[in-house]
Amino acid sequence: MTKTAKQLLDWYDRNRRDLPWRAAHGESADPYHVWLSEIMLQQTTVATVKGYFEKFLTRWPSVDALAAAPQEDVLQEWAGLGYYARARNLHKCAQVVVEVHQGSFPQTEEGLKALPGIGDYTGAAIAAIAFGEPAAVVDGNVERVVSRLFRVTDALPGAKKVIKAHTAEITPTKRPGDFAQAMMDLGSGVCTPKTPKCLLCPIRGACAAHEAGDMERFPVKAPKKAKPTRRAISFWLEHDGHVLLERRPQKGLLGGMPGLFSTPWEERPAFPAKEEWLTHRPSEDYWKPVEGMAKHTFTHFHLETKLLAAKADSKLNIENGFWHPVADLDAVGLPTVFKKIAVLRP
Repeated sequence: MTKTAKQLLDWYDRNRRDLPWRAAHGESADPYHVWLSEIMLQQTTVATVKGYFEKFLTRWPSVDALAAAPQEDVLQEWAGLGYYARARNLHKCAQVVVEVHQGSFPQTEEGLKALPGIGDYTGAAIAAIAFGEPAAVVDGNVERVVSRLFRVTDALPGAKKVIKAHTAEITPTKRPGDFAQAMMDLGSGVCTPKTPKCLLCPIRGACAAHEAGDMERFPVKAPKKAKPTRRAISFWLEHDGHVLLERRPQKGLLGGMPGLFSTPWEERPAFPAKEEWLTHRPSEDYWKPVEGMAKHTFTHFHLETKLLAAKADSKLNIENGFWHPVADLDAVGLPTVFKKIAVLRP
């Protein structure tokens, strides 16, 4: 074990975060807990994930229970976490683990990466934390720590291979899971993006960026491309205290989630004209514009939406449509973008 790894693990033993998915000191981690938390933590904060993790674990305490659940229920509990392909893959992965692996997760990085929704980072994290494999675990926090430690001047995302190689250099064969979590904790609380707390860092003596005094320069990032803006019209159709919702197609953005019927979300300088939205309305009722506009940002684009509202004479049947009580709208699991649009309703 390198001096750097030992110093970091000693620090971790004193300062480790208490998180609901982490095993107590000296205990083995539960692979189901590690996998579930790591999928949830992708592009999501620890503070947000805590509540969702505990809710999922209460409802589905094992991978067998999750595999047996209807996908619709899983998506409903996931609502608000975003990146809904993760939820669909989570459910698929649970089923594969049960049906192909008899309810036990593969114990190697490569075996884990063969499962739905598990990529390089997640496979390494589960292998290290749950099974003690000395895999190089690199998330955003680790990228920052390692890029400063070795003063990596290549820009991300191109620098990822170099950073992973450096991470592998310092990952110990003993306690690799604790080492990975120590790196994450260090990046989260000490080696922060702005004003890093170098005086509290247990490995500052080995840090090339600290020695040069240019810590905040790292990680070097390529210039961001401006996000385009897409615009759409959504439809609020009500009858007898119920609203017409759409079950979105399984493939694509927000796949399988409930939402409002809408025109296509397209990049355009103005909102769809009447001639266009008439072809996408879910009924031939009288549609009235609603004041205001909803804004939401996805990974690759901004979305601006205006709302049209109408009253239906009956609960007509529409392909992929279903009626849901307006008073119980919070229980249906609307993604955040549709919650913002629904706020505009009359």
